[in-house]
Amino acid sequence: MIDDLYSREILRRTTQLQHVGHLDEPQAAVDKTAKLCGSTIHIELNVHGDVVTDFAQQVQACALGQAAAAILSQHVVGATTAEVIAARDALRGLLKGEAAEFPDRFADLAILASVRDFPARHASTLLALEATSEAISSLNQF
Repeated sequence: MIDDLYSREILRRTTQLQHVGHLDEPQAAVDKTAKLCGSTIHIELNVHGDVVTDFAQQVQACALGQAAAAILSQHVVGATTAEVIAARDALRGLLKGEAAEFPDRFADLAILASVRDFPARHASTLLALEATSEAISSLNQF
């Protein structure tokens, strides 16, 4: 069963984190922690109009959190804020066992379907998208 959770594809994704580090002048920054496992993420981003124009992250997470952060990092620059929120919502739904339709650019998040059967791992899997969505929301409050 644990082999299903940590599939070869999920483990491969853990090595593909992009945009690691900090931005010079981020418009928004968010720190989040998955309380159960202690995974943490720091997200910084810039948005112009409704498009993410720059993104940086620092990830200290399990393989599932790293895989999700890697997929996000590969596709977030150039994504609309609505696409990021929709990806978060689709991943939440997927983990709850609901039918999930990811925006095309985030379709690879579907590889995380095996996490559905491990509720204790949901928070770490959602961490990157939750933090990025929170950063986007903080920009819309002004």
